[in-house]
Amino acid sequence: MSIRARLLLSYILMSFLPLILVAVALYIVLNAFVGEFIGRYNLNFSHNNNPFKVMMTKQKEVFTDMKLKASTSPDQLLLEPSLLEGWDSQLKKINMGIVLQQNNQLVYASPSLNKAEVVEAFDQYDRSGSFADYFYISNSYQFQYKDQGEGRFYIVTDIGPLSEFIGKYVVITVLLLVFILLLTNGALTYFVFRSTVTPLKALRRAVDQIKDGNLDSAVNFKKDEIGGLFQAFEEMREQLKHSIGMQLQYEENRKELISNISHDLKTPIASIKGYVEGILDGVADNPDKMDKYIRTIYAKTKDMDRLINELFMLSKLDMGKIPFYFEKVNIIEFLEDCTEEMQFVLNEKAITLSLELSTNEAVLIMGDREKLKRAISNILDNAVKYMDKEWGTIRIRVAEESEWVQLRFEDNGQGMQQNELPHIFERFYRSDLSRSSETGGSGLGLAIVKQIIEEHGGEVQAASEIGVGTSIAIRLRKVMRLE
Repeated sequence: MSIRARLLLSYILMSFLPLILVAVALYIVLNAFVGEFIGRYNLNFSHNNNPFKVMMTKQKEVFTDMKLKASTSPDQLLLEPSLLEGWDSQLKKINMGIVLQQNNQLVYASPSLNKAEVVEAFDQYDRSGSFADYFYISNSYQFQYKDQGEGRFYIVTDIGPLSEFIGKYVVITVLLLVFILLLTNGALTYFVFRSTVTPLKALRRAVDQIKDGNLDSAVNFKKDEIGGLFQAFEEMREQLKHSIGMQLQYEENRKELISNISHDLKTPIASIKGYVEGILDGVADNPDKMDKYIRTIYAKTKDMDRLINELFMLSKLDMGKIPFYFEKVNIIEFLEDCTEEMQFVLNEKAITLSLELSTNEAVLIMGDREKLKRAISNILDNAVKYMDKEWGTIRIRVAEESEWVQLRFEDNGQGMQQNELPHIFERFYRSDLSRSSETGGSGLGLAIVKQIIEEHGGEVQAASEIGVGTSIAIRLRKVMRLE
């Protein structure tokens, strides 16, 4: 369930659950109240009886009899207690009683009524009211005794127990409401805590793991809003882990780079130093030997200059400081120009360069002519350096592959082992580590090729077989053909 759904559900529960619980509680309290009320006042609702109608009828009958007696023989109300007791027994069944006064003094009160409370209540009673303290007056009648004294009788109901009864249920109702509010608040707090705070605690533990350097501790998450946060955190953790791994790899590469540079520079510098010492010591004691020493020194300085240039270019490629000027290039015409330009140099080294096309139509790519020429030149230089045949051949095959065009450079050189192929595009890698830089090159040529091709959005791969030769394949994305 999403956080939005949980919040909506929490809102609904917060809005309606307390009302539902209050309604249930009030229903239970009301049922208990009615049940106890019926039991206390002997109400009978069976057989479609209306107990209130029965009460009113009985009360009216007694009131009529007493009114008649008070009108015709008022003194009998004082002289014959049995009359009052008879009426009182009838009223007792409906929880009512009789109060009789003479000259505002109490002369009779039903035994079911607390006489002291009746005296106190009726001494303070306002005759215009319907209540005398805890006594509800159903009916009253004023009359004259034969001695002209003033008389009055009342039919009353003692509602004192009812007040206590209602007060008790009011307290119960308030306590239930407080309990319901605490229950719903606790339930909703737990619900929200479980759905939000608990996952955040898990996230905090994961953050602490990262702070301690542990990047392998994954966080499980659900597909909701907080789950989206967890997913972003997991992606961050993976990227951070990858970045640190790359940083360590870069550091290792940097150390290896420094070591390789030191090795590749140390060899020609040592040679130059040796030949210069030979000249200074007079070893080159004739023009021919002096000319040989100087030419060797010049060749070594050229090797060092080439190495430094390649390092400089590779470094700028890494930092993205070499601008690429992309334009539409017809790769067929471009390769024809390149082969024509390089054919003369390769012929001097007894190497034949040929271009084999699968189509004579224009094949367009988006490329930087200068950088592509540098990549092709590096591939051909690499093929020349590792050529071990008396008559060498290099073929450039062009083939279209749907949205791609493939350039395959094949030679009949010495080839290499299969386990060496994954490494030939690495910096300073040579298939024979004991080979000098003069024979085997700097080990940066193919690394520069890979960097240039990847900047073009292409791919480069290699295949080789010992004694047969090596094949370098470049794939570049095509653009629309010329009309």
